[in-house]
Amino acid sequence: MTRYRHEWKHEIGLSDRLVLRQRLRTVAAPDGHARDGRYFIRSLYFDNPADKALREKLDGVDRREKFRIRCYNGDTSLIRLEKKSKRGGLGSKVSVVLTEEEARAAAAGDWAWMPHSGRDLILELYSKMKSQGLRPRTIVDYTREAFVYAPGNVRVTLDYDIRTGLRCTDFLNPDCVTVPAGDAPAILEVKWDAYLPEIIRAAVRLPGRRASAFSKYAACRIYG
Repeated sequence: MTRYRHEWKHEIGLSDRLVLRQRLRTVAAPDGHARDGRYFIRSLYFDNPADKALREKLDGVDRREKFRIRCYNGDTSLIRLEKKSKRGGLGSKVSVVLTEEEARAAAAGDWAWMPHSGRDLILELYSKMKSQGLRPRTIVDYTREAFVYAPGNVRVTLDYDIRTGLRCTDFLNPDCVTVPAGDAPAILEVKWDAYLPEIIRAAVRLPGRRASAFSKYAACRIYG
């Protein structure tokens, strides 16, 4: 059964990020992926020729989904295919591990191996590559600082230095050129299950801020 979680996003500046980092360090634990408090994320997003995922995000479609391949800190020993879904303002994510060879093949548009993978999410992506024309579209890079808080299964992230791979989809090529995604802000994201504890609510409170619908993928599509 798909589990949906609550999500908040806020666009923040450098001073906000410094204040939030200090607050969160006093009440929450650092994420296990972190090295010196942060880690690097590279994602390859899929879309179709009509930009279905991009348009649904920009138009605020209530039920939508997007596929991506992701790795952390340039480590090719753990690569995931992920599908993110939104419904009624709630979010969910399902994922499956890919081998380096599978990730390279998918990034190159080679799907011949997918029907024989035996993994449901890969079969779903294959089906939608065939029926909707999904293809690798753009690389999204950024740095993340993440904190976790067990009550409420809370996860708080500070994402910044968002970069786009232009038209490069060579996901595992360390020499793939990326550039800043325009004037993209830093992003505060807060995710939780049934309730958000008051101690976290207070830690992330920023006067005058409203929830944002900012999309890293959309920001990284400014060059095509």
